[in-house]
Amino acid sequence: MHYLKTKVNTKVMANEIKGKEEILQKLNISQLNPMQEEAIATIKKNVNTILLSPTGTGKTLAFSLPLLELLDPNIEEIQALILVPSRELAIQIEQVLRSMGSGYKVNAVYGGRPMSKDKIELKHLPAVLIGTPGRISDHFANERFSKDHIKTLILDEFDKSLEVGFEYEMRGVINQLTALNKRILTSATQGVEIPDFVRLDKPNTVNYLKATKSKLAIKTVVSPAKNKLNTLLHLLNHLGNQQGIIFCNLKDSINNVSTFLETKGIKHGSFSGGMEQKDRERSLIKFRNGTNQILIATDLAARGIDVPEMKYIIHYELPKEIEEFTHRNGRTARVSAKGTAYVLKWKDERLPEFIKNAPIEDISKQAERKPVFWETLFISGGRKDKISKGDIAGLFIKQGKLTKDQLGDIELKQDCAFVAVPASLASELEEKLNNSRLKKKKVRIYGV
Repeated sequence: MHYLKTKVNTKVMANEIKGKEEILQKLNISQLNPMQEEAIATIKKNVNTILLSPTGTGKTLAFSLPLLELLDPNIEEIQALILVPSRELAIQIEQVLRSMGSGYKVNAVYGGRPMSKDKIELKHLPAVLIGTPGRISDHFANERFSKDHIKTLILDEFDKSLEVGFEYEMRGVINQLTALNKRILTSATQGVEIPDFVRLDKPNTVNYLKATKSKLAIKTVVSPAKNKLNTLLHLLNHLGNQQGIIFCNLKDSINNVSTFLETKGIKHGSFSGGMEQKDRERSLIKFRNGTNQILIATDLAARGIDVPEMKYIIHYELPKEIEEFTHRNGRTARVSAKGTAYVLKWKDERLPEFIKNAPIEDISKQAERKPVFWETLFISGGRKDKISKGDIAGLFIKQGKLTKDQLGDIELKQDCAFVAVPASLASELEEKLNNSRLKKKKVRIYGV
């Protein structure tokens, strides 16, 4: 073995570790939902657990709380591995686990970012490592850390990992985990076939896929012309300032829709597999914080990414399979909320068999589209510079003279941060605060 044994300067002390109640208090959660309660109890009692629940019901918290209880603060090696199908999901889970403030180090590694970043973060090993199968496989092949203490394996959105072609890497990774004594597999899909290499012997299943009654309404919007852009515009103006996703099948379609909305002065973001990772992340950040109320996306966005509850989604182009139709629709009407999926079709276009009972929506009534309130500013410093959200909030409130109500979401990354501020004040704040000091670092601040 030639992995580097890392020395941790500050060992995690047992008294720094937070329990379930403290974590929930920090997250401002007074009560877990029934799925989470049942999942936690089942995971604690059983070696192998399958958790089936719709997108957006809180699966990450459901497996994270019992996972943290399994960790030993005296072990300075990786103890749990979470495998995910996409870098977006890896980042999302990392954010959730860090927001819990458990006292344990957590890191996410994934394709699309420099390996040097991984190596820096893994100098001080986390207790929990999250990653895409390809990147984890690479770290395993180069023996960058010991696998001897990895006792818990979580396969999140497992079926999606198989769909996108990670079977070979997953098989290789799992075969090297010889110390496993707990496996947790999650999915938002019924009837997932689990290959033998997962070694999921006699699993206990927590199934909330049938139990959740959808409050989703499916409606059809008919375009008189084959080019549906003008009808899309009428629909968006009918919906007004509500937040939603427009789904396309192809990257070219996204570009066409984006160019069209730009000419009409409608702020939006795009999200597809062909985009640079940095641009994808920024699109999601601006969507989450309300800078953009519309996201144009391929099916990649239907799975696993962290986006807010929204009132609607639009199928600008129809998916070919019922599974993708279902997953797209799963971005709205989540948990207890209501939502609408609009199917946009040309008048001579036939709907697939799986789209039934979708009445035609009258979109003649146009709502007032108000200017978007928020704008996003970039800050060239992050966690590695010992900068916290509190530091950023302090800068914008004290020096920027913002009230607490004027300060929107702050997203803190390893080497940068993003903050939502009122659009009317963005230029002034940029001018006033650019080249300010946060901790000991002089940071650049500008609009993105």
